[in-house]
Amino acid sequence: MKIQLIRHATVKISMNQYHFLVDPMFSSKGEMDPVGNAANKFRNPLVELPLPIETILHDIDAVILTHSHRDHFDDAAIKTIPKDLKIFCQPEDEEKLRGLGFSNVTKIKEEENWNGIRFTRTGGQHGTGELGKQMGPVSGFIMDSAEEPSLYIAGDTIWCDEVQEALTEPSPEIIILNGGEAQFLTGDPITMGIKDIERVSEEASSSKIIVVHMESWNHCLLSREELREYIAKNGLSNVTVPSNGEIFEF
Repeated sequence: MKIQLIRHATVKISMNQYHFLVDPMFSSKGEMDPVGNAANKFRNPLVELPLPIETILHDIDAVILTHSHRDHFDDAAIKTIPKDLKIFCQPEDEEKLRGLGFSNVTKIKEEENWNGIRFTRTGGQHGTGELGKQMGPVSGFIMDSAEEPSLYIAGDTIWCDEVQEALTEPSPEIIILNGGEAQFLTGDPITMGIKDIERVSEEASSSKIIVVHMESWNHCLLSREELREYIAKNGLSNVTVPSNGEIFEF
């Protein structure tokens, strides 16, 4: 298995000799408006892609979409992704994707088997209380194969019962968490911060954890440096914070 962080939540995964692209967001630096009601007004995304879009897409067999917010599926991705490319999504996004012209869409309600890989959809909470409801439904996915380590893509969620359930024995061997501690001027964070990540590290102590979704979007305020310092100080040896473009092999 090979995992490459592209930028934000956009990740390339090689599994069973197939290549997947998670949550494609292809806009150029500053192309999109900032998230409102945030601590700054920086335009999004905050940084450029580390690779040309053509390079990212050239060997992709399928897209995995955790949800369709613009920082996970933007106009640039909609424009450039081939309309017949396989897309796995949560049920709530199927109609939107088909309306955009994508013809090869598979909604995963619970489980789906594809070319020796089992996809299991997991739940999550994109924030707490009324804010969490306003953010809409989000999903994660566990990918299992006889030939590869098991992988849990948590998606945009804080620590919650749904995440804990996804970590029940046997814990996924590799976990991708969306960090950044995204937040507005009011309300609690809507993605994982330090304490959420630490909780996952404790609950899945034998898993390798990769934290993405950082330093690319204006309301994600937790920096890589801050998280890396906490990891080193507190001995979270199973947690890694990659830079954009970095590749891991398992």
